[in-house]
Amino acid sequence: MPDIGATLREARMRARIDISEIETETKIRAKYLRALENEEWDLLPGPTFVKSFLRTYADALGLDGKLLIEEYKLRHERLSDVELQPITPLGQRDRRPPRPAVPRGWLVAFVVVGLVAALYALGVQGHDNGADSSGNTVQTSPPSSRGTAGTGGTAAGTSTTKKKAKAKPKHARLTIVATGQVYVCLKAAGARNLVNSVLTGGAHSGPFKSSRFRLALGTSEARLVVNGKSHAVPAAASGIGYEITPTKIHRLARKRWPVCKAA
Repeated sequence: MPDIGATLREARMRARIDISEIETETKIRAKYLRALENEEWDLLPGPTFVKSFLRTYADALGLDGKLLIEEYKLRHERLSDVELQPITPLGQRDRRPPRPAVPRGWLVAFVVVGLVAALYALGVQGHDNGADSSGNTVQTSPPSSRGTAGTGGTAAGTSTTKKKAKAKPKHARLTIVATGQVYVCLKAAGARNLVNSVLTGGAHSGPFKSSRFRLALGTSEARLVVNGKSHAVPAAASGIGYEITPTKIHRLARKRWPVCKAA
């Protein structure tokens, strides 16, 4: 397997993601991310942090975090104290004195007392729940499913086991597929140029990952794949522009189209 740092760096460069974007997404300081890519383990707080950072960084790049952690443990972690203990012949091991056996009679007595106590507790509970002080049977009504007056909510609404809302994605993944000859100008967050060229039919560019894209197409002969979903580009007389975020695709007025400068 290639080096851990090289695997992380190559995956990030293929996706054209700046290390500052990874820092924002993972909340891991950039100096620690660079230490992972350079395999400078001494700059990290300790092995536990190394494994945690490796898992988080790998997940952000779509890599197998478990595989990288196993590679780190194999190459850089020392064997545990238990694994380093020498093998001792059976005859030389410490012989511990046998534990005193509990007499069987005591065990039987404990079991009998426990059964009597359990039966008594069940009888008292049944009497309290099934009859009032006059000996008449008391019928208990099932709990109402409606909310208590004045609370303005139902029992389900007051439950403490509400499911947490699914977190919104922080980045969008974009691939541009040409269905004919089309000029493409694509910029990521921070006004970074990603594409400034003409694509021919069948060619594609990407995938790219960013928190925000601005796109200008010279013609409508293209198809967009955003977060795995395909979006057709409607016919337009003189091109079309978009702003793409993790949650929406917004069509831009011509004056807001991005302009890619020649290299």
